[in-house]
Amino acid sequence: MIESAQLLYFIAASVALTLLPGPDILFVLSISISQGKKAGMATASGLCTGLLFHTTAAALGISAIVYGSALAFTIVKYAGALYLIYLAFKAIKESGSFLSSFEITETDVYLLYKRGIVMNILNPKVSLFFLAFLPQFVNTGSANIPLQMIFLGIVFLIQALFIFFLVSIFAGLIGSRIMAMPKAGKYVNWAKAGIFSIIGLELALSS
Repeated sequence: MIESAQLLYFIAASVALTLLPGPDILFVLSISISQGKKAGMATASGLCTGLLFHTTAAALGISAIVYGSALAFTIVKYAGALYLIYLAFKAIKESGSFLSSFEITETDVYLLYKRGIVMNILNPKVSLFFLAFLPQFVNTGSANIPLQMIFLGIVFLIQALFIFFLVSIFAGLIGSRIMAMPKAGKYVNWAKAGIFSIIGLELALSS
């Protein structure tokens, strides 16, 4: 089993990595500002659900197989980049009067949740990160190494979800004030489209 001191170190490292300005936290931030905290929390839940896929893939060694196949890695990478460019295009088409106080329906929440899952799964760099990060904290002298990796993945998911929820709440509060300004919705949507485009291009151009 994983020792308590090792687990605490893993949590500390996970929190530090989650707080870094990466694609996921920027994605949650932009959604929360433009559509409110409920939308941000739905998106965050989807992103963190996608981590279950990457955790399982790392534990079973699937990530290593994908990384070993240049074609498979490239296909997944460009699929993720194209999806983000598509989201950027949709953001540009959104009405400038779309306020963060707009009431999010159950259907919208579900769609945002699914969007978060798709974005996370279509980022092969997350799988490779888990494949490299999780084994560093596994007790190799103990049995059930795949189960240890899954456990660590779930711990990472929980702390990430907590941080993303906090980001959603605070960004939603800021967004509600920004979106109350005249024509603010138009500029926020363009900013959101820019963030999605940058994340997508960074993913496509990365090695």
